[in-house]
Amino acid sequence: MILLRHELGEALREARRAQGRTLRDVAGSAAVSLGYLSEVERGTKEASSELLASICDGLGLTLSELLGVVRDRVEHVETLSAPVTLPVAPALDPDQVSASAA
Repeated sequence: MILLRHELGEALREARRAQGRTLRDVAGSAAVSLGYLSEVERGTKEASSELLASICDGLGLTLSELLGVVRDRVEHVETLSAPVTLPVAPALDPDQVSASAA
């Protein structure tokens, strides 16, 4: 099962690390507590839209950029967990089964 908070957290962590920044640095820029940002990145806290916007500002991202990354991540996970369809023999006609059993 896909948890949106996990995908959001991973996307935020990847963006922060790509910039070579620490949690402390981004938390300061975003005016969010260090502990809360850490919990959001780990996917243990559901961040409000206001909080996400603030973190995005701290990272120099737009909310739409973050959500685009999350969309791609979710789509990838959905592709990996898509049900596999197997070939199935055609169903037998119940009348034919009854006639052959007699």
